[in-house]
Order: sequence, then structure tokens, then C-alpha cells
Amino acid sequence: MQEFIVNSPAETMELAQKLGSALTAGSILTLEGDLAAGKTTFTKGLARGLEVTEIVDSPTFSIVKEYDGRVPLFHMDVYRLDDDSDIEFLLEYFDRDGVCVIEWASIIEQDLPAERIDVKIERLDGDSRKIIISGDVENVDFGD
Repeated sequence: MQEFIVNSPAETMELAQKLGSALTAGSILTLEGDLAAGKTTFTKGLARGLEVTEIVDSPTFSIVKEYDGRVPLFHMDVYRLDDDSDIEFLLEYFDRDGVCVIEWASIIEQDLPAERIDVKIERLDGDSRKIIISGDVENVDFGD
């Protein structure tokens, strides 16, 4: 587990970009944090690291958005899942050659694979956040 304190959305994106640069197809990340904690901002940074050139925004109402990059990015928000058929639909993405990022992942905790990276974002004062990253990230160079 690694903990980071960031003081702006730009620093959040920079940290996430470093992680995204190290990810490969098949990687699964969970994102947890309160509303407006910075989950989508973190995903925008991951997308940069994955060389996605499209604008990344929240998939709240579409449940999943797909982006092309060095490897595809599947950005999911499971907050509004209605039933088990929606969950089955999302689980199919885990077997595709891309990176899955799941906001509010605790909602489908029982369906998540054990091999994953968990990211928790905690709001501090102002734009500052504590970001806790656990899972297989030992080979990621986060810098200082």
C-alpha cells in the first residue's frame, strides 16, 4: 500500500498518469471516494498514461465509456446499477484486452477479481486529497 498527498487536481492527474503509464491490458482498478473526491479526475490522469487522446468524463449515466489508447480504457461507474443483468454486462469487460476502471466498486465487491489495484481518494482541506493505492503497484515509478 502506498499513500500520497496531492494538493490540486493537476497533481492528482500527474500521479494517476504515472500509474496509467505502467498499466497493461487486463488491469483492473477500483476507485472509491465521496462525491467530488476526484475519481473522474484520477481517471483522466490514468487515460493520459494510457495515451488516450479523447476527453474523459464521468460515465455516471451511461455506466461505461470506452476510450482508445495504447490499450483500451473502460471507465465504469456502478453507482446507478439497476439489476444483475447490468452487473453481468460489466463483468464481460474484465475479459477484454483493456484497462477497467470502476468507480464505486464496493457496490460490486463480491464480483471483483482478487487481482486488482484499489485506489481510495479522501478529501482533505480545499483541493488536497489523500490517495491510497494498494495492489500490484510495486513496479510503478511514482517518483518522489
